[in-house]
Amino acid sequence: MSTIARIVTTCQNGRGGPTVNDTRNAMLRLFDRALLHKPDLVCFPEAFLGVGLKKPPAGGLAEPVPGPTTDAFARKAKERRCHVICPIRTKRDGQEWNSAVVIDRRGEIVGVYDKVHPVTTSHDYTVFEHGAAPGAADPPVFDLDFGRIGIQICYDAGFPETWARLAEQGARMVFWPSAYHGGFPLQAYAYVHHYYVITAVRPQTSRIIDPCGRVVAETDTNVNFVMRDVNLDFVVCHYDFNYSVPDLVLDAYPGKVRLTSYRPDGHFIVEPLDPKLTMKQIQAEFGFESTSQYHDRHREAFKRMHDGRRPAPQNALHGDRPMYGKWVAGE
Repeated sequence: MSTIARIVTTCQNGRGGPTVNDTRNAMLRLFDRALLHKPDLVCFPEAFLGVGLKKPPAGGLAEPVPGPTTDAFARKAKERRCHVICPIRTKRDGQEWNSAVVIDRRGEIVGVYDKVHPVTTSHDYTVFEHGAAPGAADPPVFDLDFGRIGIQICYDAGFPETWARLAEQGARMVFWPSAYHGGFPLQAYAYVHHYYVITAVRPQTSRIIDPCGRVVAETDTNVNFVMRDVNLDFVVCHYDFNYSVPDLVLDAYPGKVRLTSYRPDGHFIVEPLDPKLTMKQIQAEFGFESTSQYHDRHREAFKRMHDGRRPAPQNALHGDRPMYGKWVAGE
């Protein structure tokens, strides 16, 4: 399968009704609109069934998985061959969780992420989100047919360790369903860990944030979903030793690569738009490594120096190109 995917994120923007069924149907209608654009994945906001209710149902909002909401979304996912992230309150083994259910193109449940950090709803910190249990401290990742993703939910934004853990496990995109906008910290996580962050929120502004922390698409009060075609086979690269690389890549593959330069940050992103191209191929052709590899080469040298040893020579892909200037073949 291709690593290129069309990602759609939604905002709830007050959509809901006096009953759970009304709210579920409102979000299914939004799903129908998004599906017209042939997405590979659609993400919805945190615990969206609770929005607009006059009062919670007698049995509460928690549902089994599979259950009425996941079944309804799974039917549409299967019909249109689209993944969907369905964040609802779930229950199992006598316990409730604030969850995001991942459903694949076949309408089957890939897995469930349970919010690791539910926020307190009691002054003495003995009750969290009216009875939700915290998820496992080590958050899972999910391998979809276009790449590896992770999920965090709302108050998880305040705990950098789980965001770091997703990066350590190789997540290339992290979805963040939430009850609030989230602000700058989500951009910081995207930049620090060099993965996409996709927010899906109850208010009006859901965002697609690129791996250098820039917002590249967002919803508003009039537009309740946005999309972007992304390739999870991308590289964030440091400009050191690589000033010539953007020109070389763009000239060699016109229209086939998205190259985004953030010169003040000292970084650029290379992202193939042609499914026949891979980053391994492009990196080998033009001799450049990711920022993470560049940092790790320094860590290796520093470790030896801290141990009282000389740094060992390393053979980086950039070879002996100039560190701070463009290199032109034959000059």
